[in-house]
Amino acid sequence: MHSPELPAVLSLHCHPSTPCPAVDALQVQITPSASCLHLRYTLSGTLTALNIPRPQAPTATDGLWEHTCFETFIRVLGENHYHEFNFSPSSQWAAYAFSAYRERLAWQAQQPPVISTAVHGNEFVLETLLTSADLPDNCAQQPWQLGITAVLETTSGEKSYWALQHPATRPDFHHNDGFVHAIWS
Repeated sequence: MHSPELPAVLSLHCHPSTPCPAVDALQVQITPSASCLHLRYTLSGTLTALNIPRPQAPTATDGLWEHTCFETFIRVLGENHYHEFNFSPSSQWAAYAFSAYRERLAWQAQQPPVISTAVHGNEFVLETLLTSADLPDNCAQQPWQLGITAVLETTSGEKSYWALQHPATRPDFHHNDGFVHAIWS
């Protein structure tokens, strides 16, 4: 992957139907290289009001979006198939492939994403690396389109949904129009 304008720092926005006053800002820094995609999510706000999962063994786990979870959706420009990656602060992760909108395929990531976390005052940082081998096939060398998202859960169990763009009246991270950031392969 190569793009002269990167690394890019992008802001995620809370869906209007799920406000979260505990969060001041949520940003992601995207840095591609020939071998991997490095993502750094930075969450600023009242961290004590959020349910941030405690560290566990870094295993593939379904249902991570039911709690605080950072996500990346990736497809090739003009293609219907896409991959979804979920990263929990617990170090658990999930990877899925879809042939089209929410049509899941049997697929497993070749290499688990590397996840690290840190707290700096009122900031929570989650960093992860995705290997290029786990991104959707891109034989035509078209730009990748990314949808960067997050689910944030408060200590009272309320959830807010964050994305670069919310194209629907209800939160829907799989929506085609949510893949709004392009990087070149």
